[in-house]
Amino acid sequence: MRVAVFTVDAFTAEPFGGNPAAVCLLHGDLDEDMHQKIASEMNLSETAFIRKLHTKDDFTKSSCFGLRWFTPTNEVPLCGHATLAAAAVLFNIQKNMNSSLTFVTLSGELKAKQEKDHIVLDLPLYSTYPQTAVGHMVVQDLRYSPDTKKLLVRLSDTYERSVLEKLKVNAQDLVPAEKTGKVKGLILTLKGSLSEKHKNYDFYSRYFAPWNGVLEDPVTGSAHAVLGSYWSQHLGKTEMLACQCSHRGGEMKISLQSDGRVDITGQVVIVLTGNLTF
Repeated sequence: MRVAVFTVDAFTAEPFGGNPAAVCLLHGDLDEDMHQKIASEMNLSETAFIRKLHTKDDFTKSSCFGLRWFTPTNEVPLCGHATLAAAAVLFNIQKNMNSSLTFVTLSGELKAKQEKDHIVLDLPLYSTYPQTAVGHMVVQDLRYSPDTKKLLVRLSDTYERSVLEKLKVNAQDLVPAEKTGKVKGLILTLKGSLSEKHKNYDFYSRYFAPWNGVLEDPVTGSAHAVLGSYWSQHLGKTEMLACQCSHRGGEMKISLQSDGRVDITGQVVIVLTGNLTF
């Protein structure tokens, strides 16, 4: 069996930046366990599987597809950067003729549309709730998103971006420290600074998900479905520019919509095309 596979760097305009995702185009049925085996083989934070919903569907002409995401260890209910990557493969490689695509996923229907050299994702917006903070860093706020099982830690506004970038997090130690299953991801975030040399970002973040086999995720769309809700309330804005300042780094535009969803806009670079044979 041959499966077309692509590696796409998401939320970046430069090759080898942003967050890499593998994208597989499924022309036929794939054994259930093979999804996880392929994701483990690709060994990226996420591997996306695009599947036809009906036999007569066409990757160039159809506008609605099934979409699943797997880390090297398990399936996840939502992944923003791999959705961006999947849309890029359909728009840019398959030359899909539709202005908007719909993906049927574990998180409901997600939409993607192309606007010049960017792709806009329509994702759910997730609320957060206050928690109690502990630790040696000065924490300004601690929130929990029960819908996504993400814990959001806002560092003090007195910190500069460099503090977040240099912060050493031993993500492997988080797993034995949290075994209840209530937390599947840790977001560290910091308010933006007007002293930024090139761009005035509204907020910064880093994201860790060792519970899903991902020690640190470079640029995370699903985390920004939480961050967008949080920072919109605290900044009084519905349009924001965000920077995830991991080693690879990446940026995205956040736009809250009146229907309780969020548009996340980013660029992509397709860096590899090939086939899996098994």
